[in-house]
Amino acid sequence: MWLSDGWMMTWRNLIKMRRSPDMVIFAVLQPIMFVVLFSQIYGGSISVQGTDYTQYLMAGIFAQTVVFGATFSGAAMAQDLKDGIIDRFRTLPMSGSAVLIGRTNSDLVLNAISMVIMMATGFVVGWRVTTPWSHFLAGLGLLMLFAYAFSWVMALLGMSVRSPEVINNASFMILFPLTFISNAFVQSSNLPTPLRIFADWNPVSALVHAARTLFGNQGTAPVPDAWTIQHAVPTVVIGAIVMLCIFVPLCIRKFASISTR
Repeated sequence: MWLSDGWMMTWRNLIKMRRSPDMVIFAVLQPIMFVVLFSQIYGGSISVQGTDYTQYLMAGIFAQTVVFGATFSGAAMAQDLKDGIIDRFRTLPMSGSAVLIGRTNSDLVLNAISMVIMMATGFVVGWRVTTPWSHFLAGLGLLMLFAYAFSWVMALLGMSVRSPEVINNASFMILFPLTFISNAFVQSSNLPTPLRIFADWNPVSALVHAARTLFGNQGTAPVPDAWTIQHAVPTVVIGAIVMLCIFVPLCIRKFASISTR
């Protein structure tokens, strides 16, 4: 059954993660560095109308962390293909989709670990949640939902490149515009017009604004008129569902068609 097979593959990846603690360490060090860099070094030079910059910043760091964390799915799939492990899995009496489910599930766990450490770091530098627990959990759920959906995009990319060395460059070509041309670190109204339009309709901007609002960090900062920002929560939910509906079948089809590299 694909459900039990998926659980076994998830457990396999979690055991592998436990045996490679350096992977977890480096996964959480980067977002911690971003928190310290932007809040303590650049925070004094960046002002946001209507709110403290540290409060404004943290939702952007959270979104960037889960989006960048989704790249592990692509990198791991590319590496497993190179090592021939995928071919061994295909010879076993198991559902092919279980490999993909296990990969994305384990990366969701890694993202959750990163998020906990990130929130603890944010608390140290002055970040606070000012909304009820239900809103906080809803914001956390949105971040995890988007991360899980985006990990399927990265898994497809990992199965499409010719070598693991390519996946980092290919993923950064996608991730850098999504995370930096957004409202994650600065208000989109401060950007030049073409970049402002891109940022306002960027799905990561909707994710950041939704988390920022649910955590109570938006303050009285002006909100762009773009529909995706004005309706950020449904935008994130609909976008995640669309990504899953498109990329889960594509990943399964790609996995069934790949041969030894």
